[in-house]
Amino acid sequence: MVVKLESSFEEQKGFLLKVQDTLFYIGAELANSPKAHLTKDHLSELEKVATELQESMSDNWYTKFLLPGGTELGAWLDISRTVCRRAERAAWDYSEESEVSAIILKYLNRLSDYLYLLRCFVNQALEFEEKKFIRKDNA
Repeated sequence: MVVKLESSFEEQKGFLLKVQDTLFYIGAELANSPKAHLTKDHLSELEKVATELQESMSDNWYTKFLLPGGTELGAWLDISRTVCRRAERAAWDYSEESEVSAIILKYLNRLSDYLYLLRCFVNQALEFEEKKFIRKDNA
């Protein structure tokens, strides 16, 4: 995903590299590595960056239920979010068999939120007019 980000998104690219590093720690912790532990600082940083991204967008971005994709980069971020949600569900399933840190579960949940925010941010920055989901009465 990081290679898909254009040079105008250097800040986001740098943060995604941190996220990738954190995901390795999560994998190691889930594999019971004695040296790997996700901390509240990881979660706090993710939440802080997500809030900053949200605040940088237009006021009405969050009132829309959007169709997936938009720009090619937006579509890649939607796919990344889908994979993240799948990992979150797998972690919850695994937590029924083995102890899983609550921070890991929260981190994966917030990460999927961040990926959605990043998708909206990117599409807005690239001046893509989002397509809203319109519910049909018979649905």
